[in-house]
Amino acid sequence: MKSLMTSFRLLTSTFAISLATVPAWAGTPAPAAQLSLELNAAQRSDKGCRLTFVVNNALGVDLSKAAFEIALFNEAGVVDRLTVLDFKDLPAGKTKVTRFDLAGPDCGKLSRVLINSATECAGTGVDAAACMRALKTSTKTGIAFGV
Repeated sequence: MKSLMTSFRLLTSTFAISLATVPAWAGTPAPAAQLSLELNAAQRSDKGCRLTFVVNNALGVDLSKAAFEIALFNEAGVVDRLTVLDFKDLPAGKTKVTRFDLAGPDCGKLSRVLINSATECAGTGVDAAACMRALKTSTKTGIAFGV
C-alpha cells in the first residue's frame, strides 16, 4: 500500500511538472482567418484614377476568384459611382498588389471608398460569405476606406 501511495504521488508530481512546462502559446487561440485589403495609393492616371491595393489572404484556403463592388464618394460625400473590382485569384498565405485604372473620377476629389459587397468569393470549400465576413480594411491614403 505504501509503495502504491508513493507511485501515485510520483505520478501526480510528474503530471503537475509536465503541465507547468506547457508553452504559453499552447493555450492561445489561433489567429482568426482574415482577408486583409489595404488601399495603398490613389494616383491620377490618363484614364482618371489609379487605385492600388495590397491584399493578403490569411483565410487558410486559396481563393480562385475574389471580386468586390465598391462605391466611390466625391468630396461632398455623394456617391459618384459603383463599380466592381476583380482581384482574380488570391492564393492562401500570399500578399498580392493589384492596380485598377478607373475611368473618370479625379483621385483628388475622392473622399471615401466603401466596399458594398463581395460579388464573388470562390475557392474549394469556401463559403461565399467568407470574403466579407473575414474582411479587414485599412488605408495608407487620405481617403476613408472600409465596409
